[in-house]
Amino acid sequence: MAYKINADRNKPWNDLPDLPIDKNLYEDLEIYKQLGEAKAAIGRLQGRSIAIPNQALLINSISLQEAKASSAIENIFTTDDELYKAYSEDEAKQSDGPTKEILNYREALWLGYDHLKISGQFDKAYFIKMYQVVSQFSDGIRTPIAQIYIKESGTGPNAGKASYTPPRGKGVIEGKLDNLIDFLNDDLKYPIDPLIKMAIAHFQFEAIHPFRDGNGRTGRIFNIHYLTNKRLLDYPILFLSSYIMKHKEDYYAGLSGISQRGNWKNWLLYMLKAIEITSDLTYHKINDIISAQEAILSAVIEEGNILRPESLVSALFSQPYTRVKHFTSMGLYAENTARKYLDQLTGLEILEKRTIQGANYYLNLELYRILSE
Repeated sequence: MAYKINADRNKPWNDLPDLPIDKNLYEDLEIYKQLGEAKAAIGRLQGRSIAIPNQALLINSISLQEAKASSAIENIFTTDDELYKAYSEDEAKQSDGPTKEILNYREALWLGYDHLKISGQFDKAYFIKMYQVVSQFSDGIRTPIAQIYIKESGTGPNAGKASYTPPRGKGVIEGKLDNLIDFLNDDLKYPIDPLIKMAIAHFQFEAIHPFRDGNGRTGRIFNIHYLTNKRLLDYPILFLSSYIMKHKEDYYAGLSGISQRGNWKNWLLYMLKAIEITSDLTYHKINDIISAQEAILSAVIEEGNILRPESLVSALFSQPYTRVKHFTSMGLYAENTARKYLDQLTGLEILEKRTIQGANYYLNLELYRILSE
């Protein structure tokens, strides 16, 4: 059965087909071959992640890079220094502009993860909460009066013109979102491999475009949460935004290829390749972080005069920048002791001491290097 495309990009696509799509659109030898590669890669990542000590601390660091990459897709940029400094100070509320938006994205990653751990299923409340956190708006699903359309970018003759107009009308968006949620939750009714289902659902969410802002970031957060919800990963550690950022034109071409030509194959191959490549990169990044942590712990123990070295090093790998007050607030050391140890590690060139706006920060050089690669 042919997929019903969006015939007029200037009119709301209220005829966006409900899910599921016809199985002939994804039952393809090339797609299944790439699916096998993606499943093997994510399986390796899950197997490695089980062995990670103190997963949450490592995820805190890795998730900042996802937040930065996903926001960059929307042309929201900040420097690593600005981002890590703000995070180390818990300055999401005080930060301005790009840094604030990136920290909001990271907050949504964890709020959504916790929401699904409790509810077990996707619902409208989940999507609205993700949107509200990343956008910092308090409204919900966009109303029919919101004249939303996607503009052509660039400087060509079509720049500024509509490239896509999402569904609009009383109850239209709500109905299509209900269909998407049913597709996500009911694996008996829709028995499709979860990686293919994630790719299909991501397109559908972006096509529905249920909110007046933040749909791209919300959709990429949903990708991560779907994988943990289906127990392909225990923790949200597979972040596709860096791959999408590097292949941004292909990402948008894949979306428009479905709406304008019904070409699901290219989109599915793109998303499955993104899962494969990102799983492998994350696998190696986690190995690098663990190796660095073990090497630094050995060096700290060799010093022989540092109390609770395991706790110290573990804290140093929770974020690239740290301060004396982080250790005192944890109850790990008194202020003078914490300062003494941090200065000692600076002398060993494990840390680098930086003074920013009159405050002393200590940068974990190896963690910073690994995360920035």
